[in-house]
Amino acid sequence: MATIAPPPTDDDAIVAPATYADPDAYDRLFARLRAEDPVHWTEPADYRPFWSVTRFADIQEVERHAAQFLNAPRMMLRPVSVEEQVRKLTGGSALMLRDIVHMDGRDHMVHRKLTQAWFMPGRLKALEEDLRALARHFVGQMVERGGSCEFVDDVAVWYPLRVIMRILGVPAEDEARMLVLTRDIFGPDDPDIRKGPKPDLATTIKGFTDYFAELTEARRRDPSDDIATLLSTAEVDGQPIGTLELMSYYIIIATAGHDTTSSTIAGGLLALLQNSGEMARLRADPAILAAGGVDEMVRWVTPVKHFFRTAVEDYALRGKTIRAGDHLMMCYPSANRDADAFPDPFRFDLSRPPNRHLGFGYGPHLCLGQHLAKMEIRIFFEELLARVDAIELAGDPAWVASNFVSGLKRLPIAYKAR
Repeated sequence: MATIAPPPTDDDAIVAPATYADPDAYDRLFARLRAEDPVHWTEPADYRPFWSVTRFADIQEVERHAAQFLNAPRMMLRPVSVEEQVRKLTGGSALMLRDIVHMDGRDHMVHRKLTQAWFMPGRLKALEEDLRALARHFVGQMVERGGSCEFVDDVAVWYPLRVIMRILGVPAEDEARMLVLTRDIFGPDDPDIRKGPKPDLATTIKGFTDYFAELTEARRRDPSDDIATLLSTAEVDGQPIGTLELMSYYIIIATAGHDTTSSTIAGGLLALLQNSGEMARLRADPAILAAGGVDEMVRWVTPVKHFFRTAVEDYALRGKTIRAGDHLMMCYPSANRDADAFPDPFRFDLSRPPNRHLGFGYGPHLCLGQHLAKMEIRIFFEELLARVDAIELAGDPAWVASNFVSGLKRLPIAYKAR
């Protein structure tokens, strides 16, 4: 396996993909920041400076004041060289996409409402049996493998991918293509995920937009009961949704709609394997999942490592003066290990009360698909534990080196099926 050199300074470590591939290193670094400098001015090499916001209450405060802290124009960590490339490609804009994550205010609200009903519990309830059938299918594939598998690549990535692609309207034969493009966006810095040269961002986005342009035309000719049909005919303020907004909407659903859930399923299983008492409790009472166990898995894994906000006016945060135009990095895994918000935060506890984690964000941009994600995770573990006994690690786990959205990239396991 390829190795990645450690960063030379704390500021460099905050942005370094290698930090996110080493949970212990991440926890040490951010525990120190929470204690010593929770709103930390950060000047890493090759990146524009920003404030690292590391405590739960401070992130909530920023997210709550959505009019003072905007999502656009800086959304995520990108080296200056990549930002300059984007501006050249877009004619000066910092953004190549314009989806609901990039929008603020009324614009965000109006576009979010286009698909919101699809992801509400009432609509999702009708999908539960379909999701359960898919979970049984993938657990069945585990059983057919004869007692061992590489859980991430064999199972965890495929089940949520199949779910969201069915809802979106992408046929099964195109799912592998969607997975490759998603990994090109979320994990391009990991030498074990990236095969060959580092993918060009513009090429990756073009791969998505070419595909979804064809899907749009197909749905306009032949509508179906899926989100692609809804989006292909969507209107905003009485006018057809813009092409950029339409393509961006497809991309955010096709990527965030499965990768974060995959990471939580794999990371949740690892947490259970490393905490045998919690595994025993779950086997004895699977209802723990719905009562809060899934939320603990999301808190524990926190697949989305950060988003940015930009201040529109001066603002005082924990004794620091945030100037208008300053950028703030919301460090979600750090917030979800904040002892002021979570007693004994480094203990994996399926019955943790309360569990108001930030794994799905907070405020107006609270994850649109959170109810779907929690349903998928719950159903998968219900089906897994109903069929598979005596699961154990069969090798060392490994994490993706990515500072944006990431989780396990390898989880070899052995098991016995009933």
